[in-house]
Amino acid sequence: MDRLGVYIHIPFCVSKCGYCDFYSIPGGSQRMPDYQSALLSHISESAEAMSSYEIDSIYIGGGTPSCYGAKRIVEILDELKRMGNVRLDSEITLEVNPDTAKLDELKTLRREGVNRLSIGVQSANNDILKIIGRRHNFRQAEQAIETARRAGFENVSIDLIYGLPSQTKGDWADTLSKALELHPEHISCYALKLEEGTPMYRSYLGSPLIPDDDEQADMYLYTVDTLARYGFSQYEISNFAVPGYESRHNLKYWQLDDYMGFGPGAHSCVNGVRYSYVRDLNKYISAVIGDSMIIDEYEPVVPVQRAAEYLMLGMRTTHGISQAEYHKIYRSDWAPIEETFELFDKKGWAVRENDRWRLTPAGFLISNVLINAVLEAQTGAKVENNPWMKGVFEQKAKQELPEGELERFKEEYLGKNG
Repeated sequence: MDRLGVYIHIPFCVSKCGYCDFYSIPGGSQRMPDYQSALLSHISESAEAMSSYEIDSIYIGGGTPSCYGAKRIVEILDELKRMGNVRLDSEITLEVNPDTAKLDELKTLRREGVNRLSIGVQSANNDILKIIGRRHNFRQAEQAIETARRAGFENVSIDLIYGLPSQTKGDWADTLSKALELHPEHISCYALKLEEGTPMYRSYLGSPLIPDDDEQADMYLYTVDTLARYGFSQYEISNFAVPGYESRHNLKYWQLDDYMGFGPGAHSCVNGVRYSYVRDLNKYISAVIGDSMIIDEYEPVVPVQRAAEYLMLGMRTTHGISQAEYHKIYRSDWAPIEETFELFDKKGWAVRENDRWRLTPAGFLISNVLINAVLEAQTGAKVENNPWMKGVFEQKAKQELPEGELERFKEEYLGKNG
């Protein structure tokens, strides 16, 4: 029986952070009962579609699921278990904000099968936490992890962000050091991305208060080196884990496994079809009871597109890509892709291990550029002759990006495509 990941979107939070682009509603507690009813109905109605799968990962994200109440989370899990195909060894993750981590609720959730927490720490600098709109301070983050351990959780992940306003390399080093002292099993380190429409986009786009590309590159390379020295293996551009604690659910996305989402804005990819639901709480609730269309986007995924996704997602992981896996999806000429990676290898951006290619930390820094180059090679373009890449490949081989190079790549890329 094939395996399936299930994502549950909880679109409520106490307040919205300045950088957040996910669909969420600050406050909204009065809408929680109606949403819960609609969500449970939607899961129940999807039982037949899930019946041919074993569910081996459940991820409850948001928003802030920990402000939704343990009772409602347990009801969701019970509805999924009622179908009889949730594996006993499933990874069940709940996102938690430090200011909403309550011992009695975490104990209840642990007892009912939640076995992994993802805690949004973001920074150890309290001033920076205030700037980005976080409700907690670092001491509350420490207490949240202490509470998680007391509740019986042995798999705790923390999220961190670098490239934040006024954040220096010293600030980031201090955050990493204090994060390691918390002894999590998993750490996600994301570069700040100013998303259009968010408060921080309006306040900080082009601002000298945001660390520039070179500073962020230094932070990233420092992260990879530091976490490796403390036993954390990098398995994706932004994700590091003690061996054996890689996120099973997130790996489904990167390895093209099937997953099914529930809730407004949630995405699914099942049986070669990708679709998402309306990104509006009221419309979602109305759609579940049959008053309107619930699907926002729907797209069958053809083999050539699936192969492109394999390349894009595989290049984000340290597992990388291989000709054999590629040909299982799409039988086309591998030679241009191989030639492109050989060019990357000469620059120190990729390495080959046995039959697999993967990017190096220096390659991850410019992954968007390199992924685009591989996709062009897949479609028959000669990467080394493209105007926006020609200068790159004429440079001397190197192991690290020199100062300013990432910015120049971006300018050349945008110059060709903008």
